[in-house]
Amino acid sequence: MARVTEGGAAPSLPVTRLRPAYQQVADQLRDLILDGSLAPGDRLPPENEIGGNFGVSRSTVREALRVLTSQGLVRTTRGTTGGTFVCRIAPDQISDYLEVGLGLMSGSDDLPLVAILEARELLEVPAAALAAERREERHLEALRTAMDREKRSRGRSSKFREHRDFHNVVMDASGNGLLTMMTEPVFHVLRTRFLKPEQPEFWSLVDDDHQLIIDRIEAGDGPGASAAMRTHLGNIRGAYRE
Repeated sequence: MARVTEGGAAPSLPVTRLRPAYQQVADQLRDLILDGSLAPGDRLPPENEIGGNFGVSRSTVREALRVLTSQGLVRTTRGTTGGTFVCRIAPDQISDYLEVGLGLMSGSDDLPLVAILEARELLEVPAAALAAERREERHLEALRTAMDREKRSRGRSSKFREHRDFHNVVMDASGNGLLTMMTEPVFHVLRTRFLKPEQPEFWSLVDDDHQLIIDRIEAGDGPGASAAMRTHLGNIRGAYRE
């Protein structure tokens, strides 16, 4: 209870303001989805039933579902078989979410260029070792094809795209889908926000680096592939600027 001094008003209490009711409903439904209590494809109960569980109105439930829909967690369909269902998230969606967040933050004090380049090395250097251990013949063919396209595209604006495709094949050969989902947004942000104009002598060095990476992956040399990737990523740091 607040203490009131004589002749004065009661001092304000150090309380925490509650979040809006719809946000509290959305938060708890999100927790049920993320902890697996509600699985992809599951139908949520009707709005009036959800409202009864939470002690809120249907309009509050609808607003909570709109929040979850905007986050890609649920979808609502109409008709006799309709309802609100937990979404099945595709890998491309995760990459898109991450790309938007990185794009908005990149270049700021929270996410400078050096942090993005360091994170890229932490992802791609060990991935190269996994690629050497797990690669299949199709990966080697794709790497050679990417190399050929790189050389033919020298001096054209598509050069970075071929460079990115080469690295995507390495990530795919690692056999770890999460690594691929995490690195593709990084490639895009580096190209759109930080890439310097074309430098022919620079791309010649890139071709040499890529060939060494292919050789180590083809030989099944994990430590060698990691070392080649680390050297390559160090060499291309100069291609980017704040």
